[in-house]
Amino acid sequence: MGATTKSIAFNLFEMNCVGHISHGLWVHPDNTRHRFNDLDFWVEEAKLCEAGLFDAIFLADVIGAYDGYRGGPETALREAVQIPSNDPLLVVPAMAAVTRHLGFAATFSTTYEPPFAFARRASTLDHLTKGRFGWNVVTSYLPNAARNFGLADEVEHDHRYAIADEYLDVLYKLWEGSWDDDAVVRDREGRVYTDPSRVRAIDHVGEHFSVAGPHLAEPSPQRTPVLFQAGSSPAGRAFAAKHAEGVFVGGATLEQYRSNVADLRRRAVANGRRAQDITAYAMAVVIVGKDKASAERKAEEYRRLSRAEGYLAHAGGGGIDLAAYPRDARIADILAAEDRPGRDRGRDSWRYGAKATVGEALDAVTRFDRGPFVVVGDASDAADAIEGWIAETDLDGFNLRQFLTPGTAQDFVEHVVPELQRRGLYRTSYEESTLRERLSGQGNVRLPDSHPAARYRGGANLRAGADLIESPVATSAG
Repeated sequence: MGATTKSIAFNLFEMNCVGHISHGLWVHPDNTRHRFNDLDFWVEEAKLCEAGLFDAIFLADVIGAYDGYRGGPETALREAVQIPSNDPLLVVPAMAAVTRHLGFAATFSTTYEPPFAFARRASTLDHLTKGRFGWNVVTSYLPNAARNFGLADEVEHDHRYAIADEYLDVLYKLWEGSWDDDAVVRDREGRVYTDPSRVRAIDHVGEHFSVAGPHLAEPSPQRTPVLFQAGSSPAGRAFAAKHAEGVFVGGATLEQYRSNVADLRRRAVANGRRAQDITAYAMAVVIVGKDKASAERKAEEYRRLSRAEGYLAHAGGGGIDLAAYPRDARIADILAAEDRPGRDRGRDSWRYGAKATVGEALDAVTRFDRGPFVVVGDASDAADAIEGWIAETDLDGFNLRQFLTPGTAQDFVEHVVPELQRRGLYRTSYEESTLRERLSGQGNVRLPDSHPAARYRGGANLRAGADLIESPVATSAG
């Protein structure tokens, strides 16, 4: 593998639950994930990540149960496969209160809840974190999620992205266009807190949403939170190239990752943005110890405690029960047979490979130590691998997958961070004050002018009739 000279970004991959993606390991005696309902759990983790100079804690989420495996949610419940789980947004303020630099990116779906309320939540979090909040934009694929919000089945895949596109348009109008930067004047003598002439309704009327405005929150440090997105389908890639700043890239080989990163950046340029406006991430497994033998012992222990049933329940989240088919059945044939409105076939094809059989898929889905971004060894082994991955793919960084909490992050901070710093590949201190600056460079607190959100600044391009709020007639108090 080659070498890289750029500083490498790391987020801690999290979820407000017991079992995120390392299924079965909640039983490990050193795992504290059962404490996820305890605010101290999140406070301690935030302090650890800030000490380790992580970019952010990245919080995944789902709004439905994994009930595709064996026809119900029972396996997911037994194995704690992302259930029980809590709202990711609510732990962010507590973590922000005990840190000064660490960023927080939380997942929220555009498919089922209206945009106006989320706009205020996101602005509130950006205020409370002093500009360290990011939003992972998802469209939600679980069939149970659709039923939880009153629908018979999933919204069709590409239609979800059409909804998401308008959803973001509404949010941009609220975040970027509804309030001027100088709207809050705090004039004590004149008894005017906010100048009404500098606040405007948005009067959005679209295919999916009708939102009057104005936005209820004054402009936060970043206005629009940092936008993260993951999507491997054509619709997902197009959406990311238009909107996203941080993108989670998929692939099966280093070559595929390099190709997908280059494709995203080409698409961003085609949308009038810059290639460097995209920060590309992948998920990494880094199992490290004081020496290679101790790391291998940890990995073997994780293999022993991992539960195939948990991984299969997770893999069946899209409604496909692999265990119900013969091992020699082809995944492509199953996807074709089970195709229906809403099914995200691209997601399952990417995960297994269209030519794979059920047996191969079952073997693959229960393994955590496969794939291009896996290293088990000492600090030098880990740093060599990470440096090579970046050089070979042009990725910017990784989400660190957890096996034990806090053990995985502790090992990374203790062993890998100093070695990467020694090589000049990891920050030695925080230099930025906001999450957007961390991704795009110092001084870039707000979205660049090339981003589609910028077209609404100053109230430009809002729906006709979205006039400034009229100032009330002044009256005498005496």
